[in-house]
Amino acid sequence: MHPSRAIRGRTTRLLEGRRIVLGVSGSIAAIEVPRIVRELIRHGADVRAVMSPEAARLVTPESLEFATGHPPVQSLTGNVEHVTLLGPGEGRADLYLICPATANTIAKVAHGIDDTPVTSCASVALGGGVPILIAPAMHANMGGNPAVREAIEKLESWGVGVIRGTLAEGEEKVASPDEVAAAVLHRLVPGPWRGRRVVVIGGAAREAIDRVRSVTNESSGRSAVALASQAHFRGADVELWTGAMEVAVPSWLATRRWRSVHDLLGLARERSSLLADAAAVFVPAALSDFTLTPEKGKIPSRDHPRLTLHLEQAPKVLPELRRLAPAPTQLVAYKLDAGRTAPELADAARLLARESGADWVVANDVASMGGPDTEAVVVHAGAVRATLGGSKFDTAGQLLELVGSQIGPADAAGSATARPHRRARRTRSRPR
Repeated sequence: MHPSRAIRGRTTRLLEGRRIVLGVSGSIAAIEVPRIVRELIRHGADVRAVMSPEAARLVTPESLEFATGHPPVQSLTGNVEHVTLLGPGEGRADLYLICPATANTIAKVAHGIDDTPVTSCASVALGGGVPILIAPAMHANMGGNPAVREAIEKLESWGVGVIRGTLAEGEEKVASPDEVAAAVLHRLVPGPWRGRRVVVIGGAAREAIDRVRSVTNESSGRSAVALASQAHFRGADVELWTGAMEVAVPSWLATRRWRSVHDLLGLARERSSLLADAAAVFVPAALSDFTLTPEKGKIPSRDHPRLTLHLEQAPKVLPELRRLAPAPTQLVAYKLDAGRTAPELADAARLLARESGADWVVANDVASMGGPDTEAVVVHAGAVRATLGGSKFDTAGQLLELVGSQIGPADAAGSATARPHRRARRTRSRPR
């Protein structure tokens, strides 16, 4: 068995049965391509590579054959490989990915020039309606060339998605394997989430004692990041609202920051139109049950050998989210408890659903807090719909499948729209 088959579907099976043609052009970033290929295969994809002559000077055909499990196309022959791979008929690829895409290749594709297997494949894909993504890689000055910017804008106007990398050391570096895979998944995976808006609220609330101290709940933010990532992979337009988090947020997720419960409520009212338009709002955040009035400045510790804090009940967030996001938006709440049996967790979930108006409640024990794995009982309409167990990433996917069964198929416009994939713009913390 070829090594590529051994890793197929290890991360997800969302690209199972999907064929991706990968065009490799002559940037030094081509040395990253085997890692990118392997990441796509880990999501279940079948990847076939085509190379320009310049790419073959930087990465060997043997390395791409090892990575993909197929010999790469290095020149067009009587087998008309560009038509066989991307033309009409059985076996046509589901997506054409040019990675890395040099300034030269981008300009040629935008002007219909076919002089390498990579550009010829682009011509067939553009003419036949095959989705295209490009991952640029070039010197920053080349990226700033008006002709290159115009070429990219032209391709975007034709529905070509652009996967932006990072600008560092004077280079527009190619996107990472995770970023490329996220873009491909977002563009290809079918299902009820495609084109739908999803809000995920995660992390921990911090209630200020003074300017430098706070009272907080424990939360890693791992469940929220897993939910947001899995929803993005399924084609949803995701916005992640983050409190205090211990885990990194992927670059492809649009984020907004909040700190306290009052801060979160203000953000919810500010973004009320988004909430009302969302297909689902997931709330795995660790929200404070108590808050307090913070002191100005910093309380001097020398003057207070003992400090008494006066806590008062914090406002409830879930009922306000329900008001701002009425049905048919699916409100998915989380209930954390300690030392409860599965039936007791289910009863606690039913009570929270009645009190908050949540459509779904995911109830779990504190034993899963902060770790990579979880066990949870999922209650919907008063009944236990599932018992989830495993990694938080996998259980997030399972939960999305459950909730997705209740939101119905995406409308034709949402499923057909091919949106360019750009690096999400991060937002700063909202002022207190």
